[in-house]
Amino acid sequence: MEQCLLAKYRDFLPTTPQTPIITIGEGDTPLVRSQRLEREIGCGELYFKLEGCNPTGSFKDRGMVVAVAKAIEAQNSAIICASTGNTSASAAAYGAVCGLTTFVIVPRGNIALGKLAQALIYDARILAIDANFDKALELVRVLAQKHPIALVNSLNPHRIEGQKTAAFEIVDALGDAPDYLFIPVGNAGNITAYWKGFVHYKQVGRAASTPKMMGFEAEGSAAIVRDKVIPDPKTVASAIRIGNPASWRGAVAARDESGGEIDCVNDEEILDAYRLLAAKEGVFGEPASAASLAGLIKLAKSGYDFSARKVVCVITGTGLKDPDTAIQSAKPLTELPADLETLEKVIVQG
Repeated sequence: MEQCLLAKYRDFLPTTPQTPIITIGEGDTPLVRSQRLEREIGCGELYFKLEGCNPTGSFKDRGMVVAVAKAIEAQNSAIICASTGNTSASAAAYGAVCGLTTFVIVPRGNIALGKLAQALIYDARILAIDANFDKALELVRVLAQKHPIALVNSLNPHRIEGQKTAAFEIVDALGDAPDYLFIPVGNAGNITAYWKGFVHYKQVGRAASTPKMMGFEAEGSAAIVRDKVIPDPKTVASAIRIGNPASWRGAVAARDESGGEIDCVNDEEILDAYRLLAAKEGVFGEPASAASLAGLIKLAKSGYDFSARKVVCVITGTGLKDPDTAIQSAKPLTELPADLETLEKVIVQG
């Protein structure tokens, strides 16, 4: 059995002898090579980092295990977060296993049901407000300052520290950093964390290079691309429906220091990539996850040459979190009578 994340990367994380080692199996997610899209897009090598294989189905578990461990070390008995879904599920799960009270503030009606179901069954206190994520985060920050409750959003630096371990795993698997790392951008903590991880590994001699960081926002919530706060962000990709990213500066630094880009993709491009990922690679990511692949396809179509390059697309969460979008996006069911002749005719004729 692999060491848990806190133990495996202890020397690279802000742990002390007093930091409890907790785990529900986070990290060590697959890095799988593309079977079909690599050739169709024109990449030398194309890989997908499947973060939906984390215990609550998203990359958030990497940072949450560190944030919650540090909260326990600081003798907090409660944690709080604002969430569009994935953070709520992760916080609630780690809160449950550690016996902490978990408060989650969510935008009413703007959270995928799969994610809400997770937080509810983990017994978190879910408080739905008539506002977007950015307002929810603003309120949570104030509450955490006024009361002895640990804030576990990505404003918490321990979240970023935990999330950088995905970059370590990519280097460990490939033997060095890829040439390009494509990643969805919502609250921008993940692109910040990956860059920190790649830089850290290079500094200690575990990698010879760092990748160009290629972040992609949804067009309807592209605050960094437009260089302004989006008061009412809109996108089908609920996990990145954020108009004022908390890690804005970190994302810009990752882009500039790596020589990469932050761009945006529209909902049609996201959903096309979402379907392609499933139909051509057998990978079912949530819509926001597909922003990384959508960005790669967009740049390839615009003339970027990836033919001699090693590319990784981060697939941030499982599609099981948002079954409604999958059903709406897929071909409809074919309903038939229960007789052999009809079934055979449809199967043979196609």
